[in-house]
Amino acid sequence: VQLVESGGGLVQLGGSLRLSCLASGFIFSRYSMRWLRQTPGADREMVASISSDGFMTHYIDSVKGRFTISRDNFKNTTYLQMNSLKPEDTAVYYCQSSANWNYWGQGTQVTVSS
Repeated sequence: VQLVESGGGLVQLGGSLRLSCLASGFIFSRYSMRWLRQTPGADREMVASISSDGFMTHYIDSVKGRFTISRDNFKNTTYLQMNSLKPEDTAVYYCQSSANWNYWGQGTQVTVSS
């Protein structure tokens, strides 16, 4: 399993970012994916998940209506569209695959300024 996250950056309150997670080393379309985030000193928090076929999604309450998880099984990529960003969304964002929940990529930093 290899996962490479990208798309993070610095954005102002209310702005948007689209994170990408490029997967390799496994048959991407067979496995569910999820995005998590972590702030210094805190545990990683699952933000959103998506089933292998993309038809089922789940979000934590704090991002419902603002974030959208999606996937392109032809491109082996999972996305996280983040709108109406808030300072409390500031974190390092990681993607994971059910192919191996023990694997973590390098993450991508999202910083929301007020």
